[in-house]
Amino acid sequence: MQTQRILMSGLWLVIISASAVVAQTKPATPPQTSTAAPASPAAKIGVFVYPRNNQTPQQQSKDENTCYSSALQQTGIDPAAPPPPPQQAPQQKGGAVKGAAKGAAGGAAIGAIADDTDTGTGAAVGATAGAVRGRRQQQKANKQAEQQAKQQSQAQQQQRLDTFRKAFSACIDSKGYSVK
Repeated sequence: MQTQRILMSGLWLVIISASAVVAQTKPATPPQTSTAAPASPAAKIGVFVYPRNNQTPQQQSKDENTCYSSALQQTGIDPAAPPPPPQQAPQQKGGAVKGAAKGAAGGAAIGAIADDTDTGTGAAVGATAGAVRGRRQQQKANKQAEQQAKQQSQAQQQQRLDTFRKAFSACIDSKGYSVK
């Protein structure tokens, strides 16, 4: 009984000590929020603009916004807008049927050579194998067409952005800035 009281009092001391330690620790500081200025129009399109005539940062910002608006108006391209979805490549069909026809012809020929009475079985086996093969080839061709359509869409989007950059660069250059 005495041992239990000693253990209980020791336990209470540990709990009280732990509470005191927790109370003395500082509360966690809230996460820092970014106070960085929004990206400049030039940074948004991936170009670097440097003043050649000692323009102030405020003047540079004004000139960049003016040129961004001018390039938008001249080209009709908005780099901030999401790109249009890629066009769907036309899906090829009939691969299984074509494969089945080729397989049936081959199977019938093999069946005829192997056994004069077994051409029907050979044609059926050949048709099944040909259908599977034809379907696989069709799926592979469709996947390649999809990839090509996606690549073409990405190339068009890059070309549009390059056109916008050229218009922006010409404008900002005329205002006395170096553009890279």
